[in-house]
Order: sequence, then structure tokens, then C-alpha cells
Amino acid sequence: MLTDRERDAQAAIARQVKSLRQGRRWSLDELASRSGVSKGMLVQIEGARTNPSIGTLCRVAESFGVSIGRLLETEPEPVVKIVGADEPAVLWRGPDGGTGRLLRGVNDPAFVEVWEWRMAPGEDHDSGDHTPRTREIIHVREGELEVTIDVTNYAVRTGETIDFTADRPHRYRNPGTAEAVLTMVVVMPQGEYDRRR
Repeated sequence: MLTDRERDAQAAIARQVKSLRQGRRWSLDELASRSGVSKGMLVQIEGARTNPSIGTLCRVAESFGVSIGRLLETEPEPVVKIVGADEPAVLWRGPDGGTGRLLRGVNDPAFVEVWEWRMAPGEDHDSGDHTPRTREIIHVREGELEVTIDVTNYAVRTGETIDFTADRPHRYRNPGTAEAVLTMVVVMPQGEYDRRR
């Protein structure tokens, strides 16, 4: 069951996706083709009738040339913004209680997202490829993390940071016996990305 904050995020995503699509005069078919997300899923997103996965949100945002944070905006960008501790909605829920929250996303002067991830022991998350030249920097605040990039596994322990090019399939997994708490920064190139290319 969704919380009020998650329902608000779902409504903001619906408004922004529709507005960005219509502003470009794209049909749902055009957006589906550019993003690689099915037309049926896009109808569900624009109707605020689904809680799309992070991977789906990434593909839609990339096709518009914006960050996921832009899809969650409800007001124009202020000069200064303080995000309350309970403000960011949960955009990923693991089967054992893990969460992924977008703490802040900005579009100007560069596309940057700051995430907090909490993964229970054994939980994992598969992430597809992102826009070419996207980078992810993950700092493990507590616990441990295994990051698989292509087919190579990298062990990242408490206090360590991994930095990699995320334009290839990658996966995160908590191989430990305690919760893993991560801060992730995603830096993306500006501009629309058409997956048909």
C-alpha cells in the first residue's frame, strides 16, 4: 500500500511526464519508441495508476533529457531548497524492507541525483544501462555492497566508495548479514537520449 508521500510522487510523475511529452508534441507511441518503455506502461504512468520502477523512470527521464528529480518536481526550482528528512518518497522497495529514496535531483547546471539506499541482507537490485557517459558514485556508510558491472563483481565495504561508468548493465547486492546503507550520486550528461539510436 502506498503512503501519502508516495501517492504525491506518483501524481507529480504523471503530471511531469504528460507535460514534457506534450511540450515536445510527442505522441505516446513516440515516447515509447524513444524510451523503450511500453505504451501501456506510459498510459499507466500518465494516469497515475502505477508506481513505476526506477529503471522505467530512468528511461523516461533520459528520453526527455532530464533527471528523475525533474519528474518529481511540483514547483519551479528555487534559489535555495532544504529537503526535509521525511520528504523524499521511496521509489524502490526491496522484498525484505530495503528502500531507495531520491534525496534530491537537479537539472541545472548539470544533471545530478543524490540517493539514499538501504538494503536488507541478501537484497539486490538490477539496473539496466543508463545514458552513455552516466557515472555513479556509491559510498557505503554501513554494511557492505557487491556491485556487478557487466560480469565483474566488486566488493565495497563500510567507508569505501566505488565510482563507475553506469552506461552498461549493473547490479547491487547486499551480501552481508547487516543492513547496507548507501549514499549514491548519479551524474548524467545533458540532452535527450533516444534509445532507437
